[in-house]
Amino acid sequence: MTAHEGERAMVIAGAGHVGGRAALALREFGWQGRIVMIGAESHLPYERPPLSKQLLTGEREALHCQLRPAEAWQTERVEHVIAQVEAIEPDTRVVRLKDGRRIQYEALLLATGGHARRLSIPGADLDGVCTLRTLDDAACIARRLVADARVLIVGGGFIGLEVAASARKRGCEVCVVEGAARLLGRAVPAVLAERVQQLHERNGVTVRLGVAPLAIERAADRLLAISLSDGNTMTADVVIVGIGIEPADELARDAGLAVNRGIVVHAGLETSAPCIFAAGDVAIHPSRFSGLPIRQETWQNAENQARVAARNMLGGDAVSDEAPWFWSDQYDHQLQVAGEPALGERSVRRLLADTGSIDFHFDAGGRLVGASGFGPASVIAKDMKLARMLVERGLSPAAELLGDATIKLKALL
Repeated sequence: MTAHEGERAMVIAGAGHVGGRAALALREFGWQGRIVMIGAESHLPYERPPLSKQLLTGEREALHCQLRPAEAWQTERVEHVIAQVEAIEPDTRVVRLKDGRRIQYEALLLATGGHARRLSIPGADLDGVCTLRTLDDAACIARRLVADARVLIVGGGFIGLEVAASARKRGCEVCVVEGAARLLGRAVPAVLAERVQQLHERNGVTVRLGVAPLAIERAADRLLAISLSDGNTMTADVVIVGIGIEPADELARDAGLAVNRGIVVHAGLETSAPCIFAAGDVAIHPSRFSGLPIRQETWQNAENQARVAARNMLGGDAVSDEAPWFWSDQYDHQLQVAGEPALGERSVRRLLADTGSIDFHFDAGGRLVGASGFGPASVIAKDMKLARMLVERGLSPAAELLGDATIKLKALL
């Protein structure tokens, strides 16, 4: 409770990465009134990339993931309310909390993120079957990653593979099962996914494709027995489910806002209701390449959209049109993707030192729509930075030039 309880506030539903960055940006852009940031977790806003990596290996602690220290939020006069939002009322500009409190908003940002998908099979709720979405999830999993522990990871996407690398670093026996015919879905080209699989296999991970769990039972010695679709049964000390998230768009849906497996926003991140914005994992926004709706679950998108949303909550006209970009660290290798390679009709590969490479992707009209790099992090970092700039600037150098490693990418800018 504050002395300004009746004052209309800038309200942020969601106290994660986007919510925290947006709150700080509101102050930076000149808002002097109340800022109320509401989150169900007891933690202050934090970044998620370390959850599947350094937090699991013990190289970082939860405190190091915070966006800002506790005193910084007090200095910026951001009210952090630990509560669950029950409903939003667009007509009266009110956010209603489950504990009965009502907060009037000048503008509202929905930064609700998503929920980790869970298996819908018998035994999916047994102790030892884990998902990874929060700091508490990471702490629970980290305690189980002891030397020689048998770890079964369901899902061969980025989270599953990063956890696999972390578990191997802790000395665990790791098996990844993926229901599709290859790893990483459509996020990267098939040839790149194959190289990622080979990297994991070289590091001792067993990868089984076209296989899904059917049921999980408690076996002897607190082990879990997992029945698989290929007729086999595996035992594990822990099962980690990494099959993506469901966008947390319930509040928006119940309030009558436009949703489509995410909250639909225009390029300025405003929803179908005036003065209500959405950003981050939950927001469906137009692609700068195709114009089609996309949703980005990346650190960079959280950073960018938080600032755009804050600017426009204050009456600005900022646009969220950055090219997608993300990275994934696995062992000593890094995978980076800029743009939307899935829109590509053809590609050309640029070979770098020490097995590193960058694939450039062109659409049917010859426009450069994406770049995918993979290799030792020290090898691809510089060239991928330039490749990303080519994609972001909308440039389309000739494919033969991009594929010629003797021609510096900087010269093509």
